[in-house]
This record gives sequence, structure tokens and C-alpha cells, in this order.
Amino acid sequence: MEIIAFIGTGIMGKPMASNLLKAGYPLVVYDIRPGLAEELEAAGAKTAPSFREAVKDADVIITMLPDSADVESVVLGRDGIAEVARQGVVLIDMISIAPLVSQRVSAELAKGGIRMLDAPVSGGEKGAIESTLAIMVGGPEDLFRQCEPILRAMGKSVVRVGNIGAGNFAKLANQIIVAINIEAVSEALVLAAKAGLDPELLYQAIRSGLAGSSVLDAKTPKILDRDFKPGFKIRLHQKDLNNALVTAKELNVSLPVTGLIQQMLTALIVDQKADCDHSAICSVIEKLAGIEVTRQAKSGTTAQAPLSPD
Repeated sequence: MEIIAFIGTGIMGKPMASNLLKAGYPLVVYDIRPGLAEELEAAGAKTAPSFREAVKDADVIITMLPDSADVESVVLGRDGIAEVARQGVVLIDMISIAPLVSQRVSAELAKGGIRMLDAPVSGGEKGAIESTLAIMVGGPEDLFRQCEPILRAMGKSVVRVGNIGAGNFAKLANQIIVAINIEAVSEALVLAAKAGLDPELLYQAIRSGLAGSSVLDAKTPKILDRDFKPGFKIRLHQKDLNNALVTAKELNVSLPVTGLIQQMLTALIVDQKADCDHSAICSVIEKLAGIEVTRQAKSGTTAQAPLSPD
């Protein structure tokens, strides 16, 4: 089987790499933050002391990095993939970045005989752990077919949506839908709580109807439990919506609601919530209404708590 170098073993990267190990792939892992790859080493992966050592013998390199600038640095910078990796290696970039950056990076790699897929994912930490991610892929058809078994070890839905960059165009569309869904769920729960309804009963009442969605099911319990441990961080979703707005400007497309929610996410970052789960979008609506949405108290009264001054 192909030797895979996996670069970036954070919240999403670690469980994705773990699923590749379970599928039997030889894996070399590297993360700039010491200690993050130790659990993978215990599960059978090799850890590399440097980026150069991680990629030098790889057949396939998977990158799971924070943003466009990080991908450009790791791929095209000094001692980057373009300089270090051998000819014929395949790069699968699985983070959400600006589509035009994917196209530019791919063009530069092609000069050295390295082929690339952009394959961003959706499904959060839970999807990464359970290998049920939705993976949106851009790149040549033959390369997609070659790498499809690797991608299916990490995801439930693996769809090639077009040529290089198309995966990230699809991911931007996905992130718009997710963000607007979370904001809509937040408004509905806050309205219900303010009206004296039990928000949990509201959730049970509407989840099987047209308002039901994966976002409603995944994020309502987190909001009710005030559990904002990150599955997908506010700062990363803000980055994605910023990329969507920049791309939309280049394409002369107006995204008015996306712009509004991107500003909400920016406000949350200013409010020291950058590393909270994106379900914390609800706190913006809660502050405007002056309540917190929580589970109903056992006494039977609806749980509404005034927000603290800070």
C-alpha cells in the first residue's frame, strides 16, 4: 500500500490519520507542535522529527493545516513539498482554503512532476473520529480514482466535484449553509426560550419536520448543555466565510447573509471565543435578547438565565 505522510495532526487531522492506520496504510506523521502525534505513534504510525523526513519517502502526502498561507508555506516555501518530495508523489490538501490558492499551488507543483487534489472535508471532529466525513474533491478524474480508496478510509461521502479548486468552491458553499443553519437554530431557540417554551421540547417537536437538519441535531444539544468545546472552531469558520466573501467578490456574487454572520464570528473572536465551537454563534443572539438558552430545570420551569454583564 502507498506510504502516506500526514502533515497536521490537530482536532481533525489526528482522527483522520488514525482511520488511515486502521485501514492498513503505512503512515508517517508530523506536526509542528510537539506531542500531538504521540497517540498516533502508539497506534502504529511513525513520527518524523522534521517535515523533510516526513515526506521524503512518501507516495502520498496529506496536509491538514489551518489556512491558505500555511498551505502555501508548507508546499511552496523553503524546504517545502515542491523542493523536498520526490517526483511522482501525490499531494492531497484536505483543509478549506481559497480555491484560487489551490489552483496556484497545483500549477507550481506540476512543474516538478507532483500532482494534487484539493479535498476539504465537512463533518467536524465527530465525523473525523467516526470516518463519516463528507469529502469534496477537485482534481483530475484519473488521480481521483487512484486516491479514492485513501479518501474513503476517512469519509462516508467522497465526491469529485470538478477540476482543481472545485473541492474548495464546494466547501465554501458547505460552510455558508452550515453557518446560516447554526444562526437560524440560535434565533429559533432564543425566541422559544424568551417566550417561555422549553427549548429541548421545541427541538424534539421540530426535528422530524422540514426544519430538521444535521446541524439542528448536532448543535442544539451543545447549546442546551453550554458545551462549546470545539468540534469546529469559531476562528476557522470565520476564515472560511472570509474566503467565501473574497471569492464571491472576485466572481461578482453578492452574499449578504454570509457577510452578516462573518461579522458575528468576528465579534466572537474579539470576545475571546475564537477557539469555541461554532455553535457559540448562539451567544450573539442570546446577548441581544438578554437570556441564555439551557435545558429545562428538573422543577419543570423553563430554563432561562439572564446573561452576566461580562
